[in-house]
Formats: sequence, structure tokens, C-alpha cells
Amino acid sequence: MNQELFSYIAASPTAFQAVAHTALLLEQAGYRPLRESEEWSIEPDGRYYVTRNGSSLVAFRLPPERPCGFMITAAHSDSPTFKIKENAELPGENGVRLSVEGYGGMLCASWMDRPLSIAGRVMVRTEKGVAMRLVDLKEPVALIPNVAIHMNREANSGTKYNFAVDMQPLYGEKETFRHRIAAAAGVAEDDLLTHDLFLYNPQPGVMWGDYISAPRLDDLQCAFASLQGFLTADESRSACVYCLFDNEEVGSQTKQGAAGTFLREALERICDGLGVTLRTMAAGSFLLSCDNAHAVHPNHPEYADRNHSVRMNGGVVLKYNASQRYTTDAVSAALLQTVCQRAGVALQRYANRPDMAGGSTLGSIANTQVSLNMADIGLAQLAMHSAFETAGAQDTAYMAQALRTFFEASLQMDADGTYRL
Repeated sequence: MNQELFSYIAASPTAFQAVAHTALLLEQAGYRPLRESEEWSIEPDGRYYVTRNGSSLVAFRLPPERPCGFMITAAHSDSPTFKIKENAELPGENGVRLSVEGYGGMLCASWMDRPLSIAGRVMVRTEKGVAMRLVDLKEPVALIPNVAIHMNREANSGTKYNFAVDMQPLYGEKETFRHRIAAAAGVAEDDLLTHDLFLYNPQPGVMWGDYISAPRLDDLQCAFASLQGFLTADESRSACVYCLFDNEEVGSQTKQGAAGTFLREALERICDGLGVTLRTMAAGSFLLSCDNAHAVHPNHPEYADRNHSVRMNGGVVLKYNASQRYTTDAVSAALLQTVCQRAGVALQRYANRPDMAGGSTLGSIANTQVSLNMADIGLAQLAMHSAFETAGAQDTAYMAQALRTFFEASLQMDADGTYRL
């Protein structure tokens, strides 16, 4: 399964390619595309997907009979990187640089002295208006150079990076940036209107003993594993929903982010097509927010909560936070524990040290739009937000198996706090 994961990551250098590649895999599995701009005609036992902004996706599979609720997974399609500005070229003392700004909270040092490529989308002029084109240069064209130790004797004593100075990449092509991108999009330079383009690490994933390393494991590992669970699950009495959201790394406050209306409107339209209401369906629904977790660091175990540290190759991670930055509570934890026991998959429990703030995920954000039972899960990894991250070689398969069992289950609420699964 790890080689399939590496192929998925290689095909997904940005959120736009991740959604396009996921849509291709869904269509190969018999899923039909829908458009938000059109009325939906959905049928029992049908398989469908819809995209928004080309960077977020909701896919769903309906049972033959009226569903008792939704079983939903949500991962995100974006990763920390550098976005290329509109006026891209910066003349310099020794070559042309690209003008970039940070997207998300990356580990800057991991991006230095590494051959980088460029991918994303462009908007081009057409006879009828404008159209989106995906672009992926694939080969290295840029690099963010370090300062030699001879010129910065404090380099190994901790470096504070100035994004406007230290993180501007050297551009290696003879062609102008705009000409290169227009050629990759297959249009004349005059027809290239604007772009959402990002740097990315093109290094392929590798397996080394018990571990794997690759770019963008956060969160494409969960996106891939949940997709595998979704596509391989047998039929259940619930409507199964797979979500892939953009902009998690910058707060999700966009039309295509988890804080937007995409999920709620998709669920409402499914309910309208089935002649049911979201209010009643929600009571028998369960959403798993799938985003990787911090494995205990081999050199710095002090950063982990001793009683709630998690390990690579230890199975699915269930994440807790008293302030509900992770949505797991006793009810959703008990439901997930039941699922993992049925799947034969180990379940680890993670919490931050009480004196260290952690990040938030899609779950608590999505819950503001549609209120469901939710839990936050993930897989243990090292160096989160590095340009090259590390995880356990067995864990992708563990999550895929757990989520296959999740999608095969159905949730029925007998009373508040009492459920059949």
C-alpha cells in the first residue's frame, strides 16, 4: 500500500492536483460527477462526487434503501508551502529569484538547499470567458539557498528566518517565469491571466525499514487512507461520505474550506434528493476528522505527554483536547473504539502536554456548519510541516482497514448518548 500512497502523493503536488487525481480515482470506481450549479438527480444505490474551487471534494455513496444517517471522513488537500506572487520575478545580484510568501506554518530549514518544482492552477482567456488549467512543471526549477557557515557563524545556534529575505528561491530557467508557465498550460503568454502557483518538493517517497518518508504526508496520508477505506468498503445502511477540504493549513475560512458551507450544502442536497431532512439524519451520523498526529520524538521525548504519547506503526491515533480543539468526546471515542475493535486495528490515544498549545483540525471547524458526532483521528508522524516527513510503514494500511470498517457500519441513536453501531 505504501507504493500506492507514494504515487498518490506524487500526483498531488498541490490541493488542485490532489482533487483532480482523487476525482479520477473515483470515476474509475464508478462515481459520477455532479455540479453545484445544477440541480442534482440522485438515486438510491448511486455513487457521486462534487468539487468546489477545484481544490475541495465531497464524494458519497447511497444505500439501496433510505439511509439511517451519514458516515463521513474529512481530510485536507493542502500542505504548508510557499505561494508564488503575481509579479513573480525578482531581479537579483546573481540570477533571478521568485517572489513568494509563506502558506501555512512550515519548518523553513527543511526547504533550504532542496531542488523545488512548481504546480497549481492558472486562469486563462478563452473565446467565451475564462477557464482553469492545472500546471505541474514536475522537474526542479527553483531552490532556496542557504548562507554559507563562513558568512553566518551562528547558523547552527538557531536561525530566525526573514521570509522576505531568506526564503526567496533562486529561479533556474532561461525562459521567463510567465513564458514557462504559459507553455506548461498550453496557452499563449497573452492568454495567461492569473495564477495560484506553489513551490513543492518533487522528491519521491521512500520506504526505509519500518518507516516511510515523503513530502506532504500531512495530510495526504490520511486523504489516501480514508479514500481506500471509502472505495473498498462493503455496502451499509448509511450514506457514506468522503470529504477533502482545502485551506486547512491557513484556518479553513474560505468557500472551499471546512468553515465554508460546502459540506452542509452537499448534505442538504443529498437529503433533499432522498426526501429526508438533515436534522433527522444528523442524529444517526458520525464524522471522523482525519489529520496526522505527532509521534513521540526519539531525540526529544520531553515534548510529548508521557501518558498520551503515540508511536509510529502503533495504529490509528485518537486525539483529545479539553478545549475541544480536537472534537473527540466520550461518546465519539467509544464509537471509534468499537469500530477499531471490529477492524482488528490498534487504537492509540494522544493529547498535548498541558503546558504546550497544539493545533486544531477540520473537525471543530466543520462542526460550526453541521453538528454531528465527531472524533479527531490521524496517524503518528515525525517532523510535521517539514518538506519531507516521516511516518510508520504499517500505519497507512491500519487506517485504511479501520475506515473500511467505519464505512461498513451504521449508527442508530436510541436515546441521547445511547447508540447502536
